[in-house]
Amino acid sequence: MYRFDSAADDEKYFWRLMQGRRSIRRYQTQPIPRPLLERILTAAIWAPSAHNRQPWRFCVIESEASKLALSGAMGERWRRDLSADNAQPGVIEKRVAISHARITGAAALVVAAVSLEEMDVYADPQRSEAEWLMAVQSTALACQNLLLAAHHYGLGGCWMCAPLFVPDTVRGILNLPETWHPQTLITLGYPAETKEKERLPLGERVLWR
Repeated sequence: MYRFDSAADDEKYFWRLMQGRRSIRRYQTQPIPRPLLERILTAAIWAPSAHNRQPWRFCVIESEASKLALSGAMGERWRRDLSADNAQPGVIEKRVAISHARITGAAALVVAAVSLEEMDVYADPQRSEAEWLMAVQSTALACQNLLLAAHHYGLGGCWMCAPLFVPDTVRGILNLPETWHPQTLITLGYPAETKEKERLPLGERVLWR
């Protein structure tokens, strides 16, 4: 956890937090205390959201049985999809095994989902799609808060988009409400690896008008 002694350290802390976060894929076996998970999720729900409707929903997975069931079901579906893509059997099994290790090796998993229950309803497809995208964007903002909070408290995390490809599988295995649309799977745990990362120069990604 980052600590600072005075307001003068605020900016330094802010940039250490932003630039220090990494996508961590290997974790120690130490469990995450429930109060800490609740604190991190509290940070998530303080993200901005479209119309302030807060369309995010979270399912926290701590039990080994649930991790295995989720990884197994998603892995089987991925095998079928990769086979349909004519991937080589060895490649398929390697990719599925890597995903399985990442999911089951985490101390906790957070499935983030979107719910449209409180979002506006329109008759035309253009505005309906915009409303859906606003809900997805809002949930992504909440996930960024979650990842930064995890980093602040000394945890590692990694954003995995696998639920987008198998939403029905994820919903069924976890017995989620039909109104929940799974978007991402975030692994959490105490890091067992360190990483460096780079960013392209600002000028390559920004236009000024």
